[in-house]
Amino acid sequence: MEWYLQVLKNYTGFQGRASKKEYWMFMLYEGVIYLVLSVVEEIVGLSYILSGIYFAATFLPSLAVACRRLHDTGRSGWWNLIFLIPIVGIIIFVVQTCQSSQETDNQYGPRPVM
Repeated sequence: MEWYLQVLKNYTGFQGRASKKEYWMFMLYEGVIYLVLSVVEEIVGLSYILSGIYFAATFLPSLAVACRRLHDTGRSGWWNLIFLIPIVGIIIFVVQTCQSSQETDNQYGPRPVM
């Protein structure tokens, strides 16, 4: 839960780098929360109200951590826009975020500790 809260605290931090662990732990917690909200909505009979509010609240932190993750692999944060290309863009984005960090400092800052 520490990784999730750390990303939420740095919700406007588009500068710097995010480790692979930081990014994927945040995505794991976000996915679990979406799953729980979807189940609750289905049981209660709500129509995407809770998950919509949650999406709106976590959109900026998700975008920021993805940008920092791309920085960690040596790419610009603008590569987030590749996600807009159906199917192929999503695959390219996932491959990019799964790649290892650059071993040395890059133009986006020093290598993350973890």
